[in-house]
Amino acid sequence: MRNLLYIACLFLAACSSHRPVYLFTSFHEPAADGLRLLYSYDGYKWTDVGRTFVKPEVGSKVMRDPSIAKGADGEYRLVWTSGWKNDKGFGYAHSKDLIHWSTPEFIPVMEKDSNVVNVWAPEIFFDDENNQFIIVWASTIPFRFPKGEEAEDNNHRLYYTVTKDFKTFSPSALYLDPKFSVIDAEIVKRAPKDYVLVLKDNTRPMRNIKVAFGNTPLGPWNNISAPFTQHLTEGPSVAHVGKDWLIYFDSYGDKKYEAVKTTDFIHFDSATVSVPEGHKHGTIFMTSREELKKLLDAK
Repeated sequence: MRNLLYIACLFLAACSSHRPVYLFTSFHEPAADGLRLLYSYDGYKWTDVGRTFVKPEVGSKVMRDPSIAKGADGEYRLVWTSGWKNDKGFGYAHSKDLIHWSTPEFIPVMEKDSNVVNVWAPEIFFDDENNQFIIVWASTIPFRFPKGEEAEDNNHRLYYTVTKDFKTFSPSALYLDPKFSVIDAEIVKRAPKDYVLVLKDNTRPMRNIKVAFGNTPLGPWNNISAPFTQHLTEGPSVAHVGKDWLIYFDSYGDKKYEAVKTTDFIHFDSATVSVPEGHKHGTIFMTSREELKKLLDAK
């Protein structure tokens, strides 16, 4: 009997060690320290790894809105907002283990248009069906689109580029014009030919989060929803936890981080979550417990 219990304990321990964990990219204001990482075993309660990575040394030398995706080769690719205004590209670095990072590079995706005001919140998505990375960001080009209630330097639309190797990139192109100012977009794959785009309506009366639906990660995006968060919310990040999808967001009006949960991206319920104070806009991805242990041991 003792041998059976011992074997059972070993089996459970082995299963636990291979169970994936959640990581959440993060930054703290004033955004000069670099990449922060949070971790969670259940997708609801988060703990700060306790150190920073990737000194922001390109563009305007800040790191905001860090976003990570892992490719088929196992390499992590990180992009981030490198400046509040005037930067016409974003920061980029890569790593095999989340500990040792390449020298940061600046990817100038909007340099061909002299009127571009900014490049905000690049979100990276690995398109596993086509073995390519899609990077979506928000930019303002004054007088390019009909004026809303926003100033001309705050009338955003979404743009994108595609790359397989981060050496060559497709020409930057319009990704989404929903006929209103839009920022902070994250692509979610539910199944083949079943994608959701989570986005912020950045118009002055709204400034809240909505979703749209499409058959490919490049759109077209249809049936933009009503908002499911309150006024003054932004930076959506999505995690698949059990049967639920958790959508985290920065409730900057209330100065706290919150989340809702959904099974269909149509009906939303509040979720009780715990996020360390100071955490700002990032993306959620999965890793192994073994990789997390190495990350924590490397402090």
